[in-house]
Amino acid sequence: MIVAMKLQDELKRPIAFATLQQETLLNLLRVGDQIDNRLSRLFRDHGLTLSRFNMLRSLAIAGRPLTCGEIAERMIQVVPAITSLVDQLEKQELVQRTRCTEDRRVVYVSITEKGQQLSDEIMAPLLEYEKTLLKKLSRTELKTLVALLEKTRESLADADSG
Repeated sequence: MIVAMKLQDELKRPIAFATLQQETLLNLLRVGDQIDNRLSRLFRDHGLTLSRFNMLRSLAIAGRPLTCGEIAERMIQVVPAITSLVDQLEKQELVQRTRCTEDRRVVYVSITEKGQQLSDEIMAPLLEYEKTLLKKLSRTELKTLVALLEKTRESLADADSG
């Protein structure tokens, strides 16, 4: 059995964190990085990155073509170059672009059959992996964590606007 280590020990930090907020933020960054690394390996095995998979899933569950702006709103991670991401997925034949007939400036992106198949193929191992990564948390703890993370995102939004 692996025993959870305090972040200060894990980072071999000789001094305590300056504040509880600092310890919390560094824990969030560490956990986020570890989750990102593990998921990136899973997606890499399927020729994708986390961002590419996120875009494919967004298109798959939307059930309709989306504009780049709509895709950007649905992304988990902020991706500054949605167009570049679409280019990469288009080269892999996982998405396709279509110009709007009423307004030529508007471009719709839709998932191809190949993209849908790949997205569906990844879902089973991803769901299993999600369970494995969070298996130490009870259902109640998961709900509490979700609520705390939602409050944290609210706090971040307030910090940006004020």
